[in-house]
Amino acid sequence: MERTAQYWKSLSGGVVRCELCPHYCVIEPGLTGKCRVRKNVEGTLTTLNYGRVIAYAYDPIEKKPLRFYEPGSTIFSIGTFGCNLACEFCQNHTLVNFDGPCDTINEEVLLRLAGERQSIGIAYTYNEPTIWFEFVRHMAKQIKALGLKNVLVTNGFINQAPLEALLPYIDAMNIDLKSYTDGFYQTICGGALPPVLNTIKTAAAHTHVEVTTLLIDGLNTNPDEIEAMAAWLASVDANIPLHLSRYFPNYKMSRSPTRLETMIESKRIAEKYLSHIWLGNV
Repeated sequence: MERTAQYWKSLSGGVVRCELCPHYCVIEPGLTGKCRVRKNVEGTLTTLNYGRVIAYAYDPIEKKPLRFYEPGSTIFSIGTFGCNLACEFCQNHTLVNFDGPCDTINEEVLLRLAGERQSIGIAYTYNEPTIWFEFVRHMAKQIKALGLKNVLVTNGFINQAPLEALLPYIDAMNIDLKSYTDGFYQTICGGALPPVLNTIKTAAAHTHVEVTTLLIDGLNTNPDEIEAMAAWLASVDANIPLHLSRYFPNYKMSRSPTRLETMIESKRIAEKYLSHIWLGNV
């Protein structure tokens, strides 16, 4: 379903500038931004994925991953298509790049499913939920009104104003911190590091936050980088749980799986600063 988007400005000649994320895409009529879901339709920025749920499942909360929020619970997880990053190792690339038909789901059905099978609410996940901003915020308000929970699994690449508009309705977040170097973000992910750090710092002051870093040998596993990352997270809150996840070849990246020795050493370094470190995919 197409809806008029939020957070954009009109420029001359029917061109618009999207202001949802730090890309600030300047979009000519008939084209979309980097995320592929925000389109300039005759001078109006429009969302293409409003209500279009293409993946859903009941998941353990630990799968998000969240270890210190409602442990042992189940949550109804939903996702759509598109992403505002372009990670070469994307683990959900089939969803991100989905280009097939998809009906708009009935909101009442979603609200009902969110409370069935002992689910505590909805997790917005699989693809990048912040580019689903209008739908996520709309649903999150309703979920909150029912006394259920909203969980956001995100890359954190969002501007401050929309982030602050969303946070009052979010009960917990897992934020991907893909590297602690801006060069990695630029060359491997098509993004930038500072906005993600800002999201972590802002969100941690408002809601429960856990952080995930996918470790890839030779790209983001330098001991000095791991130490700097852990020290920075500790400066925000030493009790932020950090999930260090093991890379396996996926999408456009065929590098060898991360060595177990790298995982263990990275955990040892991070434990000097943070209270809760978990190894994933090992």
